[in-house]
Amino acid sequence: MSEKYDIAVLGGGPGGYVAAIRAAQLGFKTAVIEKDNLGGICLNWGCIPTKSLLKNAEVYDLMKNHAKDFGISYDNLSFDFNKIIKRSRNVSTKITRGVGFLMKKNKIDHIKGFGKFTSKNELDILDNDGNKIQSIQADKIIVATGARPKAVPAIPVDKENIITSTEAMNLKEQPKELIIIGAGAIGVEFAYFYSVLGTKVTIIEMMDTIVPVEDAEVSKQLEASFKKRGMEIYTSTKVEKAEVHGSTVKVTIEKDGEKKELTADKVLSAIGVTGNVEGFGLEELGVELYKNHIKVDFETYQTNVDSIYAIGDVIGPPWLAHVASHEAIYCIEKIKGMDVAPIDYKSIPGCTYCQPQVASIGLTEEKAKEEGYELKVGKFPFSASGKSGAIGEREGFVKMIFDAEYGELLGAHIIGSEATELIAEVGIAKHMEGTFESIIKTVHAHPTLSEAIMEAAADAYDEAIHI
Repeated sequence: MSEKYDIAVLGGGPGGYVAAIRAAQLGFKTAVIEKDNLGGICLNWGCIPTKSLLKNAEVYDLMKNHAKDFGISYDNLSFDFNKIIKRSRNVSTKITRGVGFLMKKNKIDHIKGFGKFTSKNELDILDNDGNKIQSIQADKIIVATGARPKAVPAIPVDKENIITSTEAMNLKEQPKELIIIGAGAIGVEFAYFYSVLGTKVTIIEMMDTIVPVEDAEVSKQLEASFKKRGMEIYTSTKVEKAEVHGSTVKVTIEKDGEKKELTADKVLSAIGVTGNVEGFGLEELGVELYKNHIKVDFETYQTNVDSIYAIGDVIGPPWLAHVASHEAIYCIEKIKGMDVAPIDYKSIPGCTYCQPQVASIGLTEEKAKEEGYELKVGKFPFSASGKSGAIGEREGFVKMIFDAEYGELLGAHIIGSEATELIAEVGIAKHMEGTFESIIKTVHAHPTLSEAIMEAAADAYDEAIHI
C-alpha cells in the first residue's frame, strides 16, 4: 500500500523545498520528491555557486587593478582556475546539505527519485533507469520542477564547445575566447567573470541594449563599463547559426543587414529558459499548459486539475528563485485556508551580480511613461557619495521614479557597488506604498551607500543636498 501524505511537492528547489517546509510548519504531513540534490538549479548550478565565482573575480579584479589605490603592493599575483571552480562547488555542496538538514528538522520525507503522475492524487517514484521504486498518494500535489536553458536549432548545445550556464561554471580549463549569446543576467554575469580572469569575451544580444529588461540609462552605463574592460558587444544583432569546427566554434551574426563571422573556443548560450513540464504525466491528466509552462490561477496557484498546484519557474516568468519561494509560501497558506495578500508582481526585485552590480524594482522610466504617468525622476551618482569614495567604488548611480501627482514610488534602478543589497530598502518602501517623502524623511546613517537612495529621491523634487 502506498504512503499517504497531505501534501507532496514535486521538485526540491527554492520553490519546492520552501513549500515543503511551510507545509510542515502548518501541520501537514509532507513529502518532497527530488531526483537530484536538494536545492534545485539555484543552489546547485545557479544562484549560489555563480555568486561564489563572481566573488573570486571581484577579489582578483580588486587586487590586480586597484591594490595600489589602497597602498597595497604585491609580487606575482596569479590565480588557480581549478581552485576557483572547486571553491564554487564546495560552497554549493555545503548549502545543499543545509537544505537536507532542514528536511529532517521539519520531519519532511525526502523521496529521491523522479515523480510521475498516475492520477491526480498519486505519483509513481522512478529511479534513473525509469523503474518504479514506490508509489505515494497525496491530497494536494505541488509541481515545482523548475526550468532549464532554452534550446534552439541554430545554436546546437553539445555541452563541450557550445555550452549552457551549467557547463560554464564547471569548465576544466579557462577558455581563451568566449562568445556569449544573450545579454540578460546570466550572460552578463559570466561575461564579467571570464573577462576579469583574462578571457576575451564577446557578447551578442538581439535586443537594442544589454540587460534589456533594465532601465535604458542603467543598460547604457553597464555597456560602457564592460567595453572599458575590453569586451566586444553586439546589440540589435541576430545569431544565424553556431557551428563547431574541431576545437573552434564559428558564429554567424547579422546586424543592419550585414553578416559577419566570429570565432571562439567556447560559446555560451544564455538565451533564456523553458519550463520542465515533460515526462511527469501532466498532459495525460489534462493539466493545461501554455508556452511550455503550466497555467495556474494566480489567486491560488491551482491548475485546472483541482488537486494539482504549480509554483516557480515552471509556471513562467519572472524565473527568479525568490519569486518561487514566495509563491511557495503563499500557495501553502492558501491551501491551509489562511487570509493572505497575493504577491505583487510589480514589486519584484531583479538583481544582476556582475560588477558594477545592477538591481531594480518596479517600472522603468520608459515603461512608466508608456503607462501614462507624469513623472518625477531623481538621480544620485555614487561619485558624490562619501562612502563610495572611502571604499573606492565610485561607479554608477541610483535612479528613483515617482508619480508626480501623488508622489508614489513607481520604480527604482541602481547600478554600482552592492546594488543588489541596497534594493531591499526600496522594496520595503514600494511594498508599503511609500512616497518620496517617506524615503527622504527616513534618517539614513552616514556614511553609507544607502544615502544615495535618499539623495536620489530628494533630487526628484529638487531637494538633494549633495549634488
